This record gives sequence, C-alpha cells and structure tokens, in this order.
Amino acid sequence: MMFDQLAWLQHLLPFLQSPTGGLVFIFLYALWVILLLPGIWISMLGGLLYGTYWGSLLVFIGACLGAEVAFLLGRTFLRDWAQNRLDERPKLQAMEKAISREGLKLVLLTRLSPVFPFSLLNFVYGLSDVSWRDYSIGLIGILPASIIFCGLGSLAGDLARFSTVLAGKTDFTLSGLRLLGLFATLGVVWLIARAIRIALQESDPSI
Repeated sequence: MMFDQLAWLQHLLPFLQSPTGGLVFIFLYALWVILLLPGIWISMLGGLLYGTYWGSLLVFIGACLGAEVAFLLGRTFLRDWAQNRLDERPKLQAMEKAISREGLKLVLLTRLSPVFPFSLLNFVYGLSDVSWRDYSIGLIGILPASIIFCGLGSLAGDLARFSTVLAGKTDFTLSGLRLLGLFATLGVVWLIARAIRIALQESDPSI
C-alpha cells in the first residue's frame, strides 16, 4: 500500500537526486515544517534520496529554514493565529511562559525531546520573548533525530523497501533516540518547574 502511494516518486528520482533537486528538497522540507506536517516521513525520504550524510545535511538545512520562517511568522503576521493554536494546548502555554526565563537551555532540550511537536514549537518560540540568537542556536538539537531518520531511510536503498523501513521494521535503531528524548523531556520538565517556582517566589516572597 505504502509503495503504491510512493510509486509516483520513481519518476522524479533523477531530478530529485540532482544538485538542483537537492535545493528543491530543502525548500520543500522548509514548507513542510511551516505547514505543521510531520517530519519523520520526509526526513527518511531525504536519507533514501541522498544517503545518511548528505540527507542529514539537507534535512537539517531545510528544517532550520522552515523553523526560522515559522518563528518570524509567529512573532509577526501569524501571531494571533499561533496564539489561538497555543490556547488549545495548556502544556505548551505553560512552557511558553518559562521559555523566556530559561532561554537557550530550554530551546535545546525541547528540540531533543520527541514529546514536544517540532513544527508547532517554532510558532511557540515566536510568541515568547526568547531571543532569536538562543532560538537559532537551539536548532542544533534537531541534528540527532535528523541523522537517525535519514539513516533509516538510507537503509531502504530504493522505494520498494522504503515502506518496510517506514513501517518500523528497523525500529530497534530508534532506541538511542528514545533514550536521549527521555532525558531531554525530564530536563524540560525540571526547567519549567524551576521557572514556575521562581516566578511564584518573585510574586510572593513568602513561598
């Protein structure tokens, strides 16, 4: 079934695997991020098309480009829309209030954690008072997942096996990423709890 859905890509492979196609892939990935679409599929596709190393580089550049655009949109034109989406997720609201206090540490940890949605986080950071510098440096946290998913995609070798890899038949390779994500999530929880405690103490020194 998955192969039938991907069969149309077979005709585009020569173009996508050319230098021009690589540039197009970067912009497609950026658009994917801005539209809040899940990135695992297209990250693995990057590995299939360009191999683990080149695929990771193109995915990272595309993800950063999309994240930067989403950040700027969240801070300017789409601020009201992003705020409405944020209102639907109380946990992200709480995190947004703590981001400004913790800055780079929290940005980096949330990028490492799979619990927090990467694409929507870009708008969350745009709504917060986190500096553009801290936000941009924190994007380095998406590299581990990019490399792993591109590595999984490259294991397929061709579209015929891509659906098997995508379905999780090589799921054991994600164990390290999950462990890293667990520690990052615990770090995020601790930072948010500390930021909230400090905020409460500032408002009421008796606490």
